[in-house]
Amino acid sequence: MIVVRRANRDDLLFIVDAQMAMAVESEGAELDRATLTEGVRAVLEDRVHAEYWLAEEDETPVGMLMTVTEWSDWRNGVVLWIHSVYVVPEARRRGVYSTLYAHLRSQVERSDELMGLRLYVDKRNEPAQRVYEALGMTREHYHLYEWLKD
Repeated sequence: MIVVRRANRDDLLFIVDAQMAMAVESEGAELDRATLTEGVRAVLEDRVHAEYWLAEEDETPVGMLMTVTEWSDWRNGVVLWIHSVYVVPEARRRGVYSTLYAHLRSQVERSDELMGLRLYVDKRNEPAQRVYEALGMTREHYHLYEWLKD
C-alpha cells in the first residue's frame, strides 16, 4: 500500500537524490548538488512557502513532489502548484503519482481556501503528460514564460 506524508528533515537525502535524477531524466540537466541541498533544506526548515510530499511503500520512499502556493485574486483563494515530481524507476506504473495527486486533490476538496491544482511539464515529457491527463488534468490555454538569471 502506498502512503503519503509530508516530508521532514530526515528525508533530505532522498529528496536531493530524487531531484538530481529527475533533472537529468526529464530535462537533461545536471544540478549542482550543494545548491540543490540548500534549496531542499530551505523547504524542510520552513524558510520558504513550499512543502514536499513523499509517497512510501513499506515505509520506503518511492516518490515525491513539492507544492508551492499561489494567491489567486480571481478566485479569492490559493492554488497549489505541483513541482519536482519524481517516482523511482522501479515503482513506476504502480499508482505512486496517482496516490500523491489524490492526496493533494482531497486537501483541495476539503478546504475553503484551496481552489485547485496546477503544474507545468516539459513539453517533451510525453509520458508524464499522459499520466496527468489520465487523472483528469487538462492542458490549458496558457503558455509558460520565464526569465531566470544564470
